[in-house]
Amino acid sequence: MSSADTPTDSPGSPFRHERTPRDEAPQFVLPLVVHIDKAEPPARTDALETAARAVLAILGDERSEGDGEWARSIRDWHDGRIRKVVRRARGAEWRKAAALPGITVTGTTAEVRVFPPVPLDGWPKELAKLQVSGTELADPEPPAAPDLAGPVLWLSPEIEMSAGKAMAQAGHGAQLAWLDLPDAQRKAWREAGYPLSARTADAAHWRTLTVSGLPVVRDAGFTEIAPGSCTVVADHPSLRT
Repeated sequence: MSSADTPTDSPGSPFRHERTPRDEAPQFVLPLVVHIDKAEPPARTDALETAARAVLAILGDERSEGDGEWARSIRDWHDGRIRKVVRRARGAEWRKAAALPGITVTGTTAEVRVFPPVPLDGWPKELAKLQVSGTELADPEPPAAPDLAGPVLWLSPEIEMSAGKAMAQAGHGAQLAWLDLPDAQRKAWREAGYPLSARTADAAHWRTLTVSGLPVVRDAGFTEIAPGSCTVVADHPSLRT
C-alpha cells in the first residue's frame, strides 16, 4: 500500500475519498484518548506529535504482528477505511480508559493512549461515553523549528482543524510513512522511540511538499473538512527522493 509513488490517489489508498472495495469491508476505527486536565492542558503541537507516536507505537508493537493478540483487529482495520477518532478524558474517565488494553505514550506535556481497533459500532463502554468535541488546545508559545534531519509531519496552512482532528490527521501521516518504509527503516525508527515533529508548513513550502512524491493524506471527509482535502505530508528522511 504505497503512497510515496502515488500518494493517496491510488485505488488501494486507505484515505481515498471515492468509494472503493474498502468501503464494502467491515469498518473499524482506531481509538485514541488524550488526557486533558482542565488546570494543565497539554500544548497543541506536543499533543499532535504524541498522538502520531502513539499510532506508530501500536503499529510497531509485537502484539499487532503475526499471531499477536491485536493482529486480527489491525488487519481488519487495514482492510477498510483507516479511521482514527480522538476523544478526551480526565480524572476517573482517564483512569478507566487507561485500564483497558492499549499503549500510553507520553510527550513533554501530552499523554495519549491508543487502543486496538474496534468496530465502528462496537466501542468499549469506557471509551464510547468520552467526548470528541471540546478538544481545543493551544501552544503557549510558537514551537521551535523542526529537526529537518528527522521525520516531519507537515500540516496544511490552508485548513483549520480542531486539535482532535489535527491529532488524527498527524496519526494518518505517521502511518502512511510507516507503511512506505522498508523493514530496516521501520526497525530503526521503532528503536529510536519514533522521533518526529509536527508543524504547519508555510504556503510556498506546502505547494512544494504536495508534489514532492512524499506520502500525502487526503481526508475522507467524515468530519469537519471536505472530502479529498490534503491535510498532511509525511516527510521522512528515508522517503525523500
